[in-house]
Formats: sequence, C-alpha cells, structure tokens
Amino acid sequence: MTERIRSLFHRMIEFDRGDPDLIQHFTKVYSYASLIAQSEQLEAHLTEVLEAAALVHDIAIPLCNRKYGSHPGNLQELEGPPLVRELLRDLPFDEAETGRICQLVGEHHTTVPVDGIDHQILLEADFIVNSFENSYTAEKIASVYDRVFKTAAGRSIYATMFNLPRGHATE
Repeated sequence: MTERIRSLFHRMIEFDRGDPDLIQHFTKVYSYASLIAQSEQLEAHLTEVLEAAALVHDIAIPLCNRKYGSHPGNLQELEGPPLVRELLRDLPFDEAETGRICQLVGEHHTTVPVDGIDHQILLEADFIVNSFENSYTAEKIASVYDRVFKTAAGRSIYATMFNLPRGHATE
C-alpha cells in the first residue's frame, strides 16, 4: 500500500465516521479491486488509481440519503465526483489521476460501456461485495456473473465464492 493510498484510506474512514457498514463495504471493495488488479498484472500506477477509486466509490451515499432520501446508483454517480475532487484536493494526486478517479466514481454502477480495465475491475470488486452484502439469489448471482464479469481473476473469485457450477468458472 502506498502512502497516498494509506492517507486516503484514513481519510475515508474519517469521512464515513460512525457508519461501519460503509467503512466495511469500501474496505472490502478496495481489497478485491487490489487483488484482481494484481492478479491481472495491471501496471502499478493504474492499480494505485483504481485502489483510490475503490476507496471512494460510494462517497456520495451519505449525501444522497440526506438530499434524496435514498442512494440509487445514478445519483451516486452524479453526486460522487465533486465530493471526490474535494476529498483529494490536498492529497498528492495530480489532475489526471484525480480526473480518472472521479470518472470511475461517476461510472461505478455503469456496466455498459466499460471504459477501461480499471473500470471493469472496480465493477467486479463492487459486485463481489454487493452480491454477498445484499444476499443475491442464486439466479441473480449467475446472471451477474454472465453479464458483468470479464477478467479471469474476477470470474474465478466470484465463481468460487458463490460456488457456481464448474461450467461457469474459467479454469
């Protein structure tokens, strides 16, 4: 873990103070995103930007809950990037990195089109965690696997975690 990621991680824990569910969620998404990125042998800089996006991907949930009474994906994608930009303001992320992190947060519920391997991995990591946290049915898990998962590492983790039939797993 780089110093930038460590600092951002602490900042997000403080941002979501008092909401252990959100902190647990982004921690798990970060962990799976990092694992998939390393398994897929992503370049270190791209992995770090992805890890930053994974930490902040749901930053808009508290605001959406206050402002709209709920936090559907489209509103998170709308409200998230400005919050991310503010949170990253005094951390050592350059404008291109900040822009990409904001873009990923603004697309983290958008499955079509997928804009890069970092976007794909963020989707997969979030679906791994959401499938468990939201107790997806077996049918929904199979559908998500077929529709969303593209990386070999993500497919393997998801198929194994949810015990999908061997025909689903990429060996």
